[in-house]
Order: sequence, then structure tokens, then C-alpha cells
Amino acid sequence: MAPVAGSGNSHELLYGLHAVREALRAGTRSLLRILVIRQDRQFADLVRLARSAKIPVHLEPRPVLDRLVPDGKHQGVIGLVAAKAYADQDEILDYAHTRNEPPLVVILDGIEDPHNLGAVLRTAEAAGAHGVFVPNRRSVGLTGTVAKASAGALEHLRVGRAQNVSRLIEGLQAAGLWVYAVDLAASKPYTALDLRGPIALVFGGEGQGIRPGVVEKCDDRARIPMRGQVASLNVSATAAIVLYEVVRQRAG
Repeated sequence: MAPVAGSGNSHELLYGLHAVREALRAGTRSLLRILVIRQDRQFADLVRLARSAKIPVHLEPRPVLDRLVPDGKHQGVIGLVAAKAYADQDEILDYAHTRNEPPLVVILDGIEDPHNLGAVLRTAEAAGAHGVFVPNRRSVGLTGTVAKASAGALEHLRVGRAQNVSRLIEGLQAAGLWVYAVDLAASKPYTALDLRGPIALVFGGEGQGIRPGVVEKCDDRARIPMRGQVASLNVSATAAIVLYEVVRQRAG
């Protein structure tokens, strides 16, 4: 395994047919995605394993893989490995229970900038969140850049990967959490929410924000009032404001 050559994301790479296939079979590595040069018979078993594990498979020309692994020994397949293993819902909620605290969970619906994700993880850890969920698609994974931008917070924070954000919300609701979307179109301010109990906060990604179908699954939504000329805040600033309202309410 090696870091990505010339990549600012600082992924670790697993490459070669046997190495990637066995990693998929064992399920012990958090693979962000698989890059293959073809999807013919030679790669069919590997592609099937990846898709059954909900790991995205990308078809790329050989020069792309050659740039990532300059010695050319990739055999036409590369797996990009996360900087940290992902947690599941039960692990995150159990952690809250062991601390005798009402769960505080953050759901990020599609953050694609690794520096934004790292900044949100740093704030979430500082505010005492028990875990953060990112989507399997439409989101940056736990890359080296994310780890660096989190300023060490990633080492102390449980991060889960959601195959489907709407189903994740339903699962958290079934576990007793109230799920609140932070949405510019909401009528009430975030300070009107009762954030003292078991909650999950949903924040949208750059540009698009929270998808409408995800907002509809939430129990309520609220906004950060904007007094100036700027229409919205960066997601990391938004998360910091709302998470520290949680800290304030729970301290009071």
C-alpha cells in the first residue's frame, strides 16, 4: 500500500487484483472507491464484490492509474482506502449511552470539499458530538486531507457512512432521536429548537444544501437568521453556530 502519488487528498492506495479482491472479501478495510480500467471477465468478480459492499466502482483509463501508481504494477485496479475505519449507527449511539449523555449526532448531506468536512469534524468533536454520518455518495470520504483539516479531531470522533441518508434518519428516529434540518428556507430560528434531548442535526453541502427528500424526513427544520447581505454561511460556520447552541442549552 502507498500514498497517492501527486494527490492532494493523501489517500492510501491498495492495488493489484489479488490485494484488492482479498480486501473486499475480508471487509477489514474502509475502501472509499475502486478504480478499474475495464469491467470485463477479468475484473467481474472484483466489481461484483465491490458493488455488493456498496463501494463505488469507477472506470478509468490506464494513464490515470499509471499516474497514481507510477511503477505500473496496479494490474488495472486500485482501491482508495479511508484514513480511518467507519463506525455504524449502533456503535455511535452506544458511545453516547456509555457516557450517560443524550445522543448528539451530525448528518452531513453531501459535503464535497475535504477542508469543509475536516472543519466540521473538528467542531463536532469539540462540541461533544458522539458521531458524524456522511453519505456513501455525493460526499468526500475520510481522506488524508480531511484528517489534516480536522486538526486531529478525526482520531477522537466516530464517523459513519450512510448508504441512504433518508433511511439513516428513519433508523435514528426509531432509536428515539429527534432529527432537525438546518435549512435556510425554514421559518423558525435554530434557537427555538429544544436541543437538550437525543438529537441528530442535518447540514447540507456546498451549493445545493440539504436535498428536499432528506428535509422531508426530518422532524423539524430551523434556520440561522441572516442580518447582512450575504445569503448563507459556509457549512462549517453553520455547524459551529448550531452545535454550540446545543452546548449552551445542555449546560443550562
